[in-house]
Amino acid sequence: YIKILAYAPLNIELFCEDIAIQPVFSCFFEYYITDYLAITNKITTFVLLEPAKPLYNAQIGGSFFYYTYMKTSFAKPYSSPEQIVQILKSRGMLIKDEYKVEDYLMNIGYHRLSAYIYPFYKSPKSDLVLKEGTTFAQVLTLYRFDKRLRILLFNEIEKIEIAIRSILANIGCQVLNDRYWITKPEYFANTDKFNLTLAIIEKELSSSKEDYIEDFRRNYIENYPPAWMITEVLSFGNLNYIYSNIFSNQLMKRIAGYFGLKPQVFTSWLTVLANLRNMCCHHARVWNRDFMLNPAEPKKTKNAWIDTSKIDKKRIYYRLCIIRYFLSSVAPNNNFNEKLSGLLADFLSVDIAAMGFTHDWKNEEAWK
Repeated sequence: YIKILAYAPLNIELFCEDIAIQPVFSCFFEYYITDYLAITNKITTFVLLEPAKPLYNAQIGGSFFYYTYMKTSFAKPYSSPEQIVQILKSRGMLIKDEYKVEDYLMNIGYHRLSAYIYPFYKSPKSDLVLKEGTTFAQVLTLYRFDKRLRILLFNEIEKIEIAIRSILANIGCQVLNDRYWITKPEYFANTDKFNLTLAIIEKELSSSKEDYIEDFRRNYIENYPPAWMITEVLSFGNLNYIYSNIFSNQLMKRIAGYFGLKPQVFTSWLTVLANLRNMCCHHARVWNRDFMLNPAEPKKTKNAWIDTSKIDKKRIYYRLCIIRYFLSSVAPNNNFNEKLSGLLADFLSVDIAAMGFTHDWKNEEAWK
């Protein structure tokens, strides 16, 4: 089981007998729990390292909650594509060509497709009875829409990620007047975090086959390349990790201010986009996902923003708005709006309300 003493945006440490993993952040809490429990049957206790701080006007409470996790044997048997076709038919799905559907199930997998079948079940979903008239073609349409959406998002996030790499290196060098600042501990607030980052940098540099990295190793005496080379070999998540550990408040404000954001919102949005990028990269379902991470809300922005009073911040629409916002700075003449509108027009059967869209989203200043 897991005993959770509290939940707050702070550092926690995971203990299990002689195992200690430190530090992790609560924004990745769910992933650590899932991954950790997948490889161990041991009793795990999550312990706070520091007292929780109240958010905004919230008060520190005196109560705790406990969550008990107990593993059991996986009893569900394997079903072949042929068997799954018959199961789907028994649940009410209309299938014209069974052999063709069997091919789809073999090449895509029922486990993946089941997430796209789920919206077609009647309530209660647990009864596994499909709505009248549900066809396998409808499921494939939803699957293809999600695939097209992921490709669109990945391409747009790429522009933002490349810009973050350059802006982090450029503004850091300008403010600190040191082209090697990323690999020097005096510029960072937390030594442990810096050492972890440096280890990642060293690993990436040692494994890199990029011409400019090999050229630097051959021709120069410095241990590390300058910041503008290092940022090119780091992941989106690592860039955010570096930014969040910068000691200089002035530098953090300058970098976030380039986008008209406060540091807290900036790092929150980078975390959200890095998470979304990884989901797109690994072909995960995104169109109607209830995302775990809850983005910080800006009070004031440089670029046009949306009315969030009636928006679910854990749905994909809010993340689309974040992408649109960043693109306004890094690619002012972008056509993300047209691409998104075109995609939705190609799949009119998709319920955009399940994505978090409002009925008048096109009237928002951010989308004009």
